[in-house]
Amino acid sequence: MSTVNLEVKIGSLTLRNPVMNASGTFGTYDYAEYIDFSRIGAVVPKSVTLNPRAGNKTPRITEVFGGAINAIGIQNAGVRDFVDNKLPEMRGIKTPIIVSVSNTAVKDFETSIQILEDADGISAYEINISCPNIEKDGNAFGFSETDTAAVVSTIRKVVKSNRPVIVKLSPNVTDIVLIARAATGAGADALTIANTYLGMVVDLNTRKPVLGNKIGGVSGAAIKPLTMRRVYSVCKELKTPVIAAGGICSAKDALEYLMVGAKAVQVGTANFTNPSIMEDIVSGIECWLADNGISDVNDFIGTIRE
Repeated sequence: MSTVNLEVKIGSLTLRNPVMNASGTFGTYDYAEYIDFSRIGAVVPKSVTLNPRAGNKTPRITEVFGGAINAIGIQNAGVRDFVDNKLPEMRGIKTPIIVSVSNTAVKDFETSIQILEDADGISAYEINISCPNIEKDGNAFGFSETDTAAVVSTIRKVVKSNRPVIVKLSPNVTDIVLIARAATGAGADALTIANTYLGMVVDLNTRKPVLGNKIGGVSGAAIKPLTMRRVYSVCKELKTPVIAAGGICSAKDALEYLMVGAKAVQVGTANFTNPSIMEDIVSGIECWLADNGISDVNDFIGTIRE
């Protein structure tokens, strides 16, 4: 039995270890035969919206050098369907469920959370503010300090449970620290840094964009240095717990994010090529800490030498 403590706290939520999936990259139904859910810290289902969404035109995803680019468009059947049909099946995995919520209007965030508050089996909320804001001509909520604060403060007012509110930030901003500070000031218990990077892929032969939506979000190993800088900057300036997401493909990647101050990590694109990679990462973190004489992961978090 390991003598290394991997437990971490995200607000009021205690995780058995700091490894979870990124929303939209891992299905509890599709992956059940590949992974032991009791070995990871939490599960984050695909984002839900108040009303059903059909998603973007196809093609929606393609590989790029060092990762992938996608424009799924948050296809889902809506929050009520999630509560009635998907959440009951997820409760059986005995691992904290962090529900990702995304919407295009502040009022829809409020209503979605009110519906989820009445449901059992939810451990926390991750608020995806990288979606287009129809109230501001399509700019994402997370592009603006004011809009970020508006979403978070509205949600904070309707959360009566002890479930932490985790805000997922966009990296496509001039200064992510300002947005992080706005989210925290409005009541965020933790931050996920960060969502995908806006990009585009074209086909030389057809002379057309590859994605049906033309632009999409870049993810995978290539973005790790970009996200690392953002995680480091926010952890240096704020005490709010940070969950790092961006290019994690190994225990080494995860440990580096923890070293710069992240409390936990999310594995995304790597799940597509190795469905059991999160278990491998947990084991790798545990072994590395033990080999280096560290008995508690919390003693390692934020130990970067400057």
